Amino acid sequence: MALLFSLTSCNIHVNYLKLKIIRYLKCILKKGWSKEINIRVGHGYDVHKFVKGRKLILGGCEIPFRLGLLGHSDADVLVHAIIDSLLGACALGDIGVLFPDTDDRFLEINSLVLLKEVHKKLKNSGFKVVNIDCTIVAQAPKLNSYIPGMCKNISSVLCIDFSSISIKATTEENLGFTGSLGGIKSYSVCLVERIS
Repeated sequence: MALLFSLTSCNIHVNYLKLKIIRYLKCILKKGWSKEINIRVGHGYDVHKFVKGRKLILGGCEIPFRLGLLGHSDADVLVHAIIDSLLGACALGDIGVLFPDTDDRFLEINSLVLLKEVHKKLKNSGFKVVNIDCTIVAQAPKLNSYIPGMCKNISSVLCIDFSSISIKATTEENLGFTGSLGGIKSYSVCLVERIS
């Protein structure tokens, strides 16, 4: 009986999503938009190891913690993942190509400055950011109270609504590299639209 109920509710959910998609497409056609919608998805990943004597910067926020992340720039693992997802969606290379760690211009640079440069590059290539969904994987410190500030910083740089940025924080339950406090990793998925 429970299985039947589960399958029935799953079917209801799938049918609801189909209806939402059909309504969305009808709305697009009604507004006279092109039948060809040019949207692209990008995925980004970054990882940095913990070291003593550095600040911990995530999403442009300084997080009080006994360890910081090692990197050529400020090592903002979240912003770096976002940059790679945006560049990947638009087939514009990656963070290492645009901002190599062999270039002293980027030594200790605020990663939000790099994100701003990437945003300009996207605009010049005819793209706009629709939304971004990120996950930070860190055993410590606890990050939930800092997430609104991260969203504010990123949405401000990308000139998109605060509600278009989603950031989640999770742990690996003391497993692996992040679980043993080796560092922090971050994933980002973005949706961009060609506007010209």
